[in-house]
Amino acid sequence: MSEDRTQQQRQQQESPLQTERGSTNIENTVVQKIAGIAAQEVDGVRMGGGSSQAIGGILSSVTGGNVGGGGQSRGVSVEVGEVESAIDVTLTVEYGKSIPQIAEAVRRNIINRVENLVGLNVTEVNVSVNDVFFPEQERQQEQEQRQRELEQQQAEQEQRVR
Repeated sequence: MSEDRTQQQRQQQESPLQTERGSTNIENTVVQKIAGIAAQEVDGVRMGGGSSQAIGGILSSVTGGNVGGGGQSRGVSVEVGEVESAIDVTLTVEYGKSIPQIAEAVRRNIINRVENLVGLNVTEVNVSVNDVFFPEQERQQEQEQRQRELEQQQAEQEQRVR
């Protein structure tokens, strides 16, 4: 028991968040956003699963942007302690990409970003892949959506002219 306490004290002394002049507290939402952004930096990754992406997309189109900045942290949950954090991410991977390689790249990037930007030691990053996406279909859907929006804007302008 005293060995555990000694190790914990050593970690606190080595942490850039715990100094002799004071301590820094990092909120869960900060780590969530950083982990979400880091995961999305990996090519072939979308955060969340199919249903959360669809709901996020609908809310984003209604509100005209990210809902409270939640797009970065969608699919991310964290446990943050004084010097350590554990992170769980749920994501969708591009069809045709190696899921184990993507998961490892996501894990490495999250650990690198959180440890360097926040100063917390990351004890684990659990990656759940719950869907795949097809980039060609996304591009086609985006083009169709832009076309509908353009047609709607033109119709609104015509009504104003009348």
